[in-house]
Amino acid sequence: MTLHIYQAHLLHYISEDDLAKRTAAELSDTRIPEFFVNLTVDKDTTLLPVIAGVRVYPEYIADGALVIDDETGLIINYGSREAMLANYVLTATNDGQEPVQIHDHRHKLIMPGFIDTHVHYPQIDMIAAYGEQLLDWLNNYTFVTEANFGNPKIAHDTAQFFLNQLLANGTTSAMVFATSHPLSAEAFFAESHRLNTRMITGNVLMDQNAPEPLCVPAEQSIRDTQDIIDNWHERGRQHVAITPRFAITSSPTQLRLAGELYASHDSVYLQTHLAENRDEVAFVQELYPNHKGYLDVYDDMGLLGRRTTLAHGIYLETPEYERLRATGTQISHCPTSNLFLGSGLFDLPKTLSYTGVSIATDVGAGTSLSMLTTLSEAYKVQQLQSNQLSAHQGLYQITLGNAQSLLLDDKIGSFMPNKEADFVVIDMKATALLERRMAQTKTLEEQLFVLMMLGDDRVIEQTIIAGQSRYRKSTV
Repeated sequence: MTLHIYQAHLLHYISEDDLAKRTAAELSDTRIPEFFVNLTVDKDTTLLPVIAGVRVYPEYIADGALVIDDETGLIINYGSREAMLANYVLTATNDGQEPVQIHDHRHKLIMPGFIDTHVHYPQIDMIAAYGEQLLDWLNNYTFVTEANFGNPKIAHDTAQFFLNQLLANGTTSAMVFATSHPLSAEAFFAESHRLNTRMITGNVLMDQNAPEPLCVPAEQSIRDTQDIIDNWHERGRQHVAITPRFAITSSPTQLRLAGELYASHDSVYLQTHLAENRDEVAFVQELYPNHKGYLDVYDDMGLLGRRTTLAHGIYLETPEYERLRATGTQISHCPTSNLFLGSGLFDLPKTLSYTGVSIATDVGAGTSLSMLTTLSEAYKVQQLQSNQLSAHQGLYQITLGNAQSLLLDDKIGSFMPNKEADFVVIDMKATALLERRMAQTKTLEEQLFVLMMLGDDRVIEQTIIAGQSRYRKSTV
């Protein structure tokens, strides 16, 4: 075992329960009596929690250090640089252990890896397709592209490219759509497993209102999903999601079978789309005239629950919000996609008052894989509704908040000891404009807001997955 110490400014978000554990551990540490105890936690910053009743605070440690075990890929500890070096470097030297490896990123910022809760990996090849709203965009661009993923080479090459692009943007985990071809999910899992990234995906269920090559009969599509569950679910860091595309492209039989499969697995996820576009909502009402609304279709088929993430959720009525709360069903907000397709404006504070909301890129309707760019657009979406999205709220959401939404916060999303060492090294002065603008800031909150509004893939200096460097920005 070799310990790695990453020196940098540290920023993460910590739940009240974890803060209590952290405080107790620090108070009991007799080796370092001067150890920081809670001094870095800002309890005055108000954050809207993703999980109702779970209070979260920002913790920022200037001149901090993160201690990693490269054998387990877990976080050992974090704190002030002085304390971590004194504790781990001196201890290793005195005990005759292998020397600790120091990574000097002072003047940089380290955060937990970003988490994207809704993105389509095959659509990376048709991102920025001009001029249509949702339903025409699907028919004219998306389905044409996805039809190619019956080809194993295309599926493998695209999965590899897509995952490398995620890493270059600082994204370390994602909930991902493949296509209706089972091998598209298999190819994605194989590459993710090789990289050791924590990912969620599944074959897309479609059996109507789509081109014939993409439609798979209901019973066969469910068998395909079960096979993928058997092969990949919780294998290493991989998770399977049952993935009906949306109510328009799945028959009642397929949706019902998906609900039955969901009920038979305690730890499998479910992902689909909901109320993204007014024409989509109207079409669903035509297809399901006996249901009270769009969400009721999914509810009736057994698709709602705490492990369900529904992308978009722009056009919902009060009873639907109430049902989301009652079932614990999560919503994924996709701002760049909603703007690009002209779908509408998502009310983040209102939806958070009912249920958990994560934030996602939704490439290829989304126009960037950068979660920072996505936050910049999310801010503008809220401004148009006289709402505010602070930098702390946004950065919390794309790290611990998204992990909480996906029930992965025991594994990723913060620097708590024994969590997986997925994190990013951020250069706050990566561009001339950023450097100039940062020089004018006077507070941490100002700096983080500038990062949120002007940051993108260029600020990502390095991405670490389970303690291993998987991306490093070229210095050429």
